[in-house]
Amino acid sequence: MPDEIITPNSDDQVAKDNLADAKTHAKQAAEELRAAAEAKARELKTAAEAKAREFRETASAKAREFSETASAKAGEYREKAEHFYGDARAKARTWQDEGEAFVREKPLKAVVCALVAGFVLGALFRK
Repeated sequence: MPDEIITPNSDDQVAKDNLADAKTHAKQAAEELRAAAEAKARELKTAAEAKAREFRETASAKAREFSETASAKAGEYREKAEHFYGDARAKARTWQDEGEAFVREKPLKAVVCALVAGFVLGALFRK
C-alpha cells in the first residue's frame, strides 16, 4: 500500500460512517414507503367510498322500482278481490233469497231436505 497507513481506529470510523449512512438511507426509504402506502390507502378508501355510494344509489333505485311495481300489483289484486267479493256476495244474496222463497213456498220439503242434509253430514263426520 502506498503511503497510506490504515489504523484500526480509521477502519472503525469508516464502518461507523457507512452504518450511519445505511441507517439514514433505510429510514428515508421507510418514510417514502410509508408515504406511498398512505397515499395508496387514501386512494383505495376514496374508490371504496365511491363504489359504496354507487351501490347504495342503485339499491335505492331498485327498491323504489320494486315498491312501485309491488304497489301497482297490490292495487290490481285488490281490484280483482273486490270484484270477486262483490260477485260472491251477490251470489250468496241470491241463494239466500231463493232459499227463503223455497221455504215459504214448500215448508215441508224444506224441513225434509234439512233433515236429509243433517243425516248425510252427520254420517260423513262420524267417520
